[in-house]
Amino acid sequence: MEWIEQFNQAIALLETVLPGPVEISRLAQAAGCSAFHFQRLFAYLAGMPLSEYIRRRRMSLAAADLQAGARVLDVALRCGYASPTAFNRAFRQVHGIPPSQARLPGAPLRSYPPIRLQIAVQGGTVLEFRVEKREAFPILGLCFPLRSHIEENFRIVPQMWEQAAAEGTLARLAAQMDGAPQGLLGVSLCQDSQPWRYYIAVASSQPPGPWEAYTVPASTWAIFPGRGPASGIQQLERRIITEWLPTSGYEYADAPDLEVYQNPDPRNAQYEIWIPVAPKP
Repeated sequence: MEWIEQFNQAIALLETVLPGPVEISRLAQAAGCSAFHFQRLFAYLAGMPLSEYIRRRRMSLAAADLQAGARVLDVALRCGYASPTAFNRAFRQVHGIPPSQARLPGAPLRSYPPIRLQIAVQGGTVLEFRVEKREAFPILGLCFPLRSHIEENFRIVPQMWEQAAAEGTLARLAAQMDGAPQGLLGVSLCQDSQPWRYYIAVASSQPPGPWEAYTVPASTWAIFPGRGPASGIQQLERRIITEWLPTSGYEYADAPDLEVYQNPDPRNAQYEIWIPVAPKP
């Protein structure tokens, strides 16, 4: 479970820069993974988005400074806020009172200590998977930019799918499919070497035409089937990360993540999650 210790080292690094600006790429480097995977793994392991954890820790430190007599403006600037108004809003969200009241004796405040991640052994529910090596294959589809904070993408990506379905794009895309894997694809390209983007696509060797083309690189994939409401995808991802990955003998590889929808009905979807993996050294 070396990667759990690497994550804890990244959290320790975070504490050395708070309450100031945080470079997620530095934390990810300390954890030995991409910024995308670091944010996703953190959210599933900690039970909250990385941005929320940072905000809570920053406001905990801010409260301590205010009670020690620091001026509100000085604390706001130390926390990276350009205006007292923005700082006031963030402080209220965490503590329930404005920062000016935090300086008063007996002020009710909330403390969020640093966390230390660990894996709790769980079991009792089967988790089906298979591991496959695949050569590179071409895809065609719609391409969208993604945000640098992963929790924003959890909101944006479903909206992309809803719009594509409403406009008849999914049916037109399905007509272009002539390769494997069979089904509509959600492809997350979130390597640190390029801007993050997301494809709604199909495996196809057809000319691009109005679509954007991309070649999914050769990789080894851990593939997990699922079915039921589309909302269950994140639950399956959480199980993969917290139950399967720590003891699998694999680690994340530098390749896209895939969602394969054999039946995209959001009420009764049939899908597979493809995680790019490599044997641990």
